[in-house]
Amino acid sequence: MTSTNQSRRRPFLRRAVLGGLMTALPMLLVCIAIIATGEQWMVRLAYAGVVAVVVVVGLQIQMGNSGGVSFSHTVFVAIGAYAVAILSVPVQMKKLIIPNAPFGLADLSLSPAAAVLVALLIVAVLAVITGLVIVRVSGIAADILTLCLQIIAHSVFMYWTSLFRGSQAFFGIPQFMTLPAALAVAMAVIIGARIFRDSPWGVQLRASSENLLAARCFAVNVTRLRLLAWILSALACSIGGMIFAFYIGTINAQSFYFPYVFLTVAMLILGGMNSVSGAVVGVLIISIGIELIRDLENGPVLFGIELPTLYGLSGLALGAVIILGMVLRPAGIMGTREFDDILFPRRPETE
Repeated sequence: MTSTNQSRRRPFLRRAVLGGLMTALPMLLVCIAIIATGEQWMVRLAYAGVVAVVVVVGLQIQMGNSGGVSFSHTVFVAIGAYAVAILSVPVQMKKLIIPNAPFGLADLSLSPAAAVLVALLIVAVLAVITGLVIVRVSGIAADILTLCLQIIAHSVFMYWTSLFRGSQAFFGIPQFMTLPAALAVAMAVIIGARIFRDSPWGVQLRASSENLLAARCFAVNVTRLRLLAWILSALACSIGGMIFAFYIGTINAQSFYFPYVFLTVAMLILGGMNSVSGAVVGVLIISIGIELIRDLENGPVLFGIELPTLYGLSGLALGAVIILGMVLRPAGIMGTREFDDILFPRRPETE
């Protein structure tokens, strides 16, 4: 019995890990090509794309398996970024930017590694507290709750100025992250998301999103599985905020508000929220598309004709992506498929 169970688990883990590596391969190739060019502005754009991959894959853990829409995932991105910033900024710098920080934080400075561990613990606790409320409802009620959480958290960031500096930039964060290090983090998040998706927990959770009553009739603890997905999603998104803060060195609450929410949701919808590969595909397509659109916003010259500036075109394009994606291909580009499903179709198991 034991050997039989182990033989069934090993193909699942092997497939998930190898599938995760295949999913990360396009991102890895693009970044290697950019690093080879040596253009610093392209490296910065690639780094922003890698951060987006971590955040969108984190969002996919919750949306793709639970079946709901979340507008609060960037709250955990912000919490992760602010947590490591507050904990790792040197004391001398804190005396300048947050001299009146509560809980004695103005006199505390941790190493980046220790700051990350403490930040993950903070995010986990907050994810459990918020998740216990959100996972008990479903449908539009859950979507509205996540929207309310986003608004509440943003208000805290904006008006608790003694800790978060409000609309002012929080600077002085140690800058030690590089693009290769961020790639390694993103690959780990992708593999973790694939393991959860292919695990019995992920399968049961997706089944419950399709037929909640049937899942409960088969003794599936839907509430517990939703809470697990919510916590894992929050942790993954917070990691995106951490690597963002440790690379840029300065953060602002506005960076994590609705524009970034809609950007990441559009990426996931375009690629396919039911697929980890879809999350990566959506990030790649929209990241490249936005850079092309920004050139149009600045009024380029085409065929000798100077076009007018079109400010706000990128926002219009994002809205169009969401609308057209939901109408023309609701399941996204990848649908429920992963790269390894396309290249190596699964064969039915034989007894």
